[in-house]
Amino acid sequence: MDWLDRMNSAMEYIETNLVDHISYDEIAQRACCSTYHFQRMFPFITGVSLSEYIRRRRLTLAAFELQTTEVRVIDVAMKYGYDSPEAFSRAFKNLHGIMPISARDKGVSLKAYPRMSFHISIKGDIEMNYRIEQRKSFEMFGVYGLINSNRKIAFSEVPEFRTQCDEDGSVGLMNELLGRFGDTMLHATLYDHTKESFKYMVSYYLPKGLEIPDRFTKLSVPALTWAIFPEPQCDLQKLWERIYTEWFPTSEFEQVEGPSFEMYYGMAGYQSAEIWIPVKKK
Repeated sequence: MDWLDRMNSAMEYIETNLVDHISYDEIAQRACCSTYHFQRMFPFITGVSLSEYIRRRRLTLAAFELQTTEVRVIDVAMKYGYDSPEAFSRAFKNLHGIMPISARDKGVSLKAYPRMSFHISIKGDIEMNYRIEQRKSFEMFGVYGLINSNRKIAFSEVPEFRTQCDEDGSVGLMNELLGRFGDTMLHATLYDHTKESFKYMVSYYLPKGLEIPDRFTKLSVPALTWAIFPEPQCDLQKLWERIYTEWFPTSEFEQVEGPSFEMYYGMAGYQSAEIWIPVKKK
């Protein structure tokens, strides 16, 4: 069974269990990867998180049911996994813009999110450079902000946070502690991922014996194997997408739990970069 078949098998499982408990472990098992890797990969491939996709599909079916039957709102709420009519009504309104009771009104406009499936798309005309390295444990330090897990929102929040770190003196102080020029580029650590957010730390390696002020956070990184992708032009948004949509589906590796890095090198305006992702062989 190839990657395309595995992904469609995972989607089939979701679709047939929308009115039952959906196990993320079972989804990942059908895709032949770890739960952590599947949850990290899914939004890069589809543009929406796994939990959001399931929520949209359930509320789409709930809207169809309310429109075409006389079933009570509370029964539809319970059927699609909501503990109360109030929670269901809030979710329904957030998606459709109206309360569930109004779904039966004539001429009402609702949103339908169709079932997702995967098909072949011809890519790969541009090579991807990478290397696999094993590294011993190390420590990073820096300042972090909470970034929205929604990829589109994150791509706007990250530059704003980095600008904030420049303006509040965090970057200058870190480079001063490291004995470097003030506009030397620092790295970024992405970790503690949840369904809603992740921590984005403007960071650098912590030299042994260096005392750092309380305003900075330390992060211990265990010994891991890393897939490292260079990007001379620093176009990391496009590179992140290519890694998950082109490299992972055809490689013998999957992501493991741990921090990822955007490694920036050089001075502001004259830098290159790499993306580091912790991996293991499938």
